[in-house]
Amino acid sequence: MLDRKTIEKLGGWEGYRVERVAWPEDGSRTVTIYLKPSARTMHCEHCGSRCRQVHETTVRRVRDLPMMAFRVALVVPRRRVWCDQCGGPRLERLSWLGRYQRVTDRLAEAVNQLLASSNILAVARFFQLGWHTVKSLDKALLRRTVQEPDWSQVHYLAMDEFALHKGHRYATVVVDPISRQVLWIGNGRSRETAATFFKQLPAGVAEQIRAVAIDMTTAYELEIRANCPNAEIVFDLFHVVAKYGREVIDRVRVDQANKLRDDKPARRVIKSSRWLLLRNRKNLDRRQAVQLSELLEANQPLLTTYLMRDELKRLWFYRRPAWAQQAWDRWLEQAQGSGIAALALFAQRLTAYLHGILSRCRHPLNTSIVEGINNTIKVIKRRAYGYRDQEYFFRIPGSGVFLPEDPRSLPRYSAMNQEKARHRPGFFSRSAAMDQARPACFITSAA
Repeated sequence: MLDRKTIEKLGGWEGYRVERVAWPEDGSRTVTIYLKPSARTMHCEHCGSRCRQVHETTVRRVRDLPMMAFRVALVVPRRRVWCDQCGGPRLERLSWLGRYQRVTDRLAEAVNQLLASSNILAVARFFQLGWHTVKSLDKALLRRTVQEPDWSQVHYLAMDEFALHKGHRYATVVVDPISRQVLWIGNGRSRETAATFFKQLPAGVAEQIRAVAIDMTTAYELEIRANCPNAEIVFDLFHVVAKYGREVIDRVRVDQANKLRDDKPARRVIKSSRWLLLRNRKNLDRRQAVQLSELLEANQPLLTTYLMRDELKRLWFYRRPAWAQQAWDRWLEQAQGSGIAALALFAQRLTAYLHGILSRCRHPLNTSIVEGINNTIKVIKRRAYGYRDQEYFFRIPGSGVFLPEDPRSLPRYSAMNQEKARHRPGFFSRSAAMDQARPACFITSAA
C-alpha cells in the first residue's frame, strides 16, 4: 500500500495534507482519502483578498481521477472565510476544486476530453459518475468556451428555420455567412422570433447590416425592414426554384396527366416523371436524360415550364441590377404570354419579390450555409434521441449566442430514451466491452 506522503505528493491538493487513507474492503474498489487544511494563508474566492479568520467549515465528498484500478474519493473540509473586503463569509479559493463542484478540476478536464469523441452515457460509465454529473460538466465547459461574436465585424446575415420536433415546432437560426458562425438560435419562426434576435443586438449593430439572405418568409422580411434600415433583402435561389417546382411544374404535370385519362400508358409516364422534371439536368444519368428529352418533345406545356425554370435561375447570376431587370422583364412577358395559367400566376406573385432577386447582384449571398448547419443540428438531435434541456442543445459547439426559452415547449422523453441519449456530436459505435470498461489507466499527478 502507498503511504500517506506518497499519496499526498501524487495528489498535489494544494493547501491540504493527507490525514488518513481508508483502503477498500469487502470487494469495494474505492479509496477514501481524508484531507486536512494545512495552508495558513487563505484567500477569498470572490475577490481574491487575503483572509485570516475562518467563519465555518463543512465537509464535502469529492471525486478525483482514478488511481491505478481504484476509484478515488476525497473527504475535504471546505472552509468559509470571513472577507473584510466583501463584508461577509466567502468560500476559500482552491486551485484544484471549483465552488460548487463535487469533482476535482483534473477529473472534469479528463471527462471533457473524452466527451470530445464520445457521449455522456459512455463517459459516465467509464468514470462511474452520474449521467447528470457528466452532462453538467460538459454544459459548464460550453458556457465557458462559447464566445460572444465580434459584432463589429458582422455586416451580413442569413436566416432560416429548422424543425425542433414533430408538430410543426421550429427554431430560427441566424448565421454570419462570411465567418460561418452561428450568431443566434431561438424558438419559433414568426415575426416575434426575429424581433427577439434584433432586440438583443448591441447598439449600432442593426444599422451596420448591409444585406440579409432569407427564404421567402414574409415574417423575417418585415422584421428586417423594421430593424435594419440599411439592409437589403436577398432571396435564396433554391427556395424560389423549389416554389416554382411545386406551384408550376407539378401543377402543369398533373393537368397534363388528367388530359390523358383515356391513354393510360402516356398518363402513367407523365405521372411518374415528377422527380425527373424537378432534378437539374446535369444530375441526370444518360438513361434519365433520354427519358426527359422524349417527355419534353412529346409535351409542349411541360417543355415550356421546364425551359422557363432554367431562365428564371439565370436572374441570380447577373452582376448588374440593370441587366437582371431587363432579363426579368423578358421572362415576365414570356410567362404571361405562355398561355399556362399556373406559370402566369406564379410570375404575377413573384413580382412582389423582385427586389430580393435584384439585390443578389450587389450582395452574392444565399442560405446554403444555414441549410448545412441545419443538417448538422438535425444529425446531432437524431443521435441524441432528442433533447429535454434546450439551453444545452442550443449551446452545441459553434452555436455562438443562445436564447433561453421556456423548457415546457420541449417534448418529454421516456426512461428508455434517456438511457439511449447521446448528447454529443462525433458519436461512434462502441463495443459491449467498452460499455463495461472501468478506468485502470488514469493515475493522479501533482497539479
